[in-house]
Amino acid sequence: HHHHHHGMASMTGGQQMGRDLYDDDDKSRLQSNRIMGFAEARVLDAGVFPNVTNINSDKLLGGLLASGFDEDSCLSRYQSVHYRKPSPYKPSSYLISKLRNYEKLHKRCGPGTESYKKALKQLDQEHIDGDGECKYVVWISFSGLGNRILSLASVFLYALLTDRVLLVDRGKDMDDLFCEPFLGMSWLLPLDFPMTDQFDGLNQESSRCYGYMVKNQVIDTEGTLSHLYLHLVHDYGDHDKMFFCEGDQTFIGKVPWLIVKTDNYFVPSLWLIPGFDDELNKLFPQKATVFHHLGRYLFHPTNQVWGLVTRYYEAYLSHADEKIGIQVRVFDEDPGPFQHVMDQISSCTQKEKLLPEVDTLVERSRHVNTPKHKAVLVTSLNAGYAENLKSMYWEYPTSTGEIIGVHQPSQEGYQQTEKKMHNGKALAEMYLLSLTDNLVTSAWSTFGYVAQGLGGLKPWILYRPENRTTPDPSCGRAMSMEPCFHSPPFYDCKAKTGIDTGTLVPHVRHCEDISWGLKLV
Repeated sequence: HHHHHHGMASMTGGQQMGRDLYDDDDKSRLQSNRIMGFAEARVLDAGVFPNVTNINSDKLLGGLLASGFDEDSCLSRYQSVHYRKPSPYKPSSYLISKLRNYEKLHKRCGPGTESYKKALKQLDQEHIDGDGECKYVVWISFSGLGNRILSLASVFLYALLTDRVLLVDRGKDMDDLFCEPFLGMSWLLPLDFPMTDQFDGLNQESSRCYGYMVKNQVIDTEGTLSHLYLHLVHDYGDHDKMFFCEGDQTFIGKVPWLIVKTDNYFVPSLWLIPGFDDELNKLFPQKATVFHHLGRYLFHPTNQVWGLVTRYYEAYLSHADEKIGIQVRVFDEDPGPFQHVMDQISSCTQKEKLLPEVDTLVERSRHVNTPKHKAVLVTSLNAGYAENLKSMYWEYPTSTGEIIGVHQPSQEGYQQTEKKMHNGKALAEMYLLSLTDNLVTSAWSTFGYVAQGLGGLKPWILYRPENRTTPDPSCGRAMSMEPCFHSPPFYDCKAKTGIDTGTLVPHVRHCEDISWGLKLV
C-alpha cells in the first residue's frame, strides 16, 4: 500500500528537513520511500516480523504517530503495523496536525514544567484570578479495562476539543499496561498530586461535583472556580448530564482543573454539542473512525503485554490463511458454559459463512490439494465454548474441506479487575482479537468494542440472549466499528425537555446491541 499523501508533511523531528528540501510530490515521495525503505529492509530481512508483504510498511500509521520515540522502550508502537493489515481508514491531515500541536502543548504544560507548578498552586484556591496558560483534564482510573480504554479515549478527545492537557491517574496498573503516548513528556498524573487520595470518594454528592452544584444552584458565575469534578459514570443524573450542553461547556471551559470519573464512551454526545460538531467534522471526515484513530494513537501495550500478543500470534495465528475472532462475554451470575450460547455461536458463524458447517453424516474422501486453514481465536472467561468448537471440528470433516484450528489464550473464570496479570492478559486478548480478519463480538461488551475499533473491523454482534434461549437471529452485522455509548443523555439543552438524541443527526444513531445507546455511523 502506498504512503498516505501527507507522507512527508506529517512526519516530525528527523524528517522535518524533508519538508523543506522537496515539495510533496511524487518525486520526493519516491525518494523518501527509498530512504526509509532501505533502513527498514535490513531489519526485516533478519526475519523478525511475520507476513511482511511490504518493506515500506507505514509504521507511523499514515502520520497518526509521531516519529522520534525510542523504539526499544515500547516495541508495540512501531511494530504493530507488521501484525495487522493496512487500515483502509486514513487519518485526516487536520487530525494529524491537531495531534502534533497537542504533543507540543503537552510538553509545555506537562508534569514538572513551570506552567504545571503554577497551575497546581491554583488548586488550593476557591476561585482563581486571570487565565493560567495551561488547563488540565484529569482522568480517574475507574472500572474494568474495556471501559477504561474507551473512557480515556473519550476524555482525550474532549481535551483535544478544549485545548486541555490530559493527565492519567495510573490506578493499579495503567503504567504496567500502556506505553507513554506523547513524545517527550509523561501522561501520568504525578503520584504527589494533591487530590489523588480523594479520587475514590468523589461522587454525585461531592461539593465540587458539577451536577451537584447545578442542582443546588451554588454556582457563582462571577468568579472562575479552580477545579470541578465531572461525574459521568453510568449512574449519573440529569444535572450531571448538563455537561453535554453548550452553555454549560462555556462555564466549564474556564476552569483550569477538571477531574473526570467515567466508565462511558461518551464521544457520540460530543457530536451533538454546537461548536464541537464543526471541529469534529474537520477532525473526522469519516465520522465512524474516531476510536479507530484515537485508539491506535493512544494505546500501545507495554513490552510485557506485547510479548503476550506476539508470542501467541506467532504460535497459533500467523500461519493461517484467515483469522476469525470470537469474543464471548456472558452477563450471568453462573459462569456457564451454556448450551444456548454454544448454539448461538455455531448458528451465527455458519449462517454468516464465517466458519464452515461440518459433515456429520458420512466421511467422504475430499482431496483438496491445499486446504484453506482458518484459525479461530476465542476469548472467553470460560473454556467450554472453545473446547466445544475444537472437538466439533476434530470429530467431523468440514463441508468445504477447510481445516479449522481453535485457540483460546486464557480462561480466567471470572473478571478480576484488580489483578495485574489478569488485565495484562485481557489487554493482550483485546489486541489479538483486533488482528483477526473477521470478528464476532458479544452484545454490550466493551471488551469487544475495543478490539473492533483497534482492528478497524465491523463485527458480527451476538445479540443478548433472554431467558437463556438463543436469540433469533443469532447475530447481526454492526453498522460501524465505533463503540456504543451505553448511557447517553436524552435531553434538549435549548428546549429544556427530554428528546430522542438518537434521531437528531444522521450520524448519531441508536446502537445495534443496546436500543437506548448511541453510536457514530
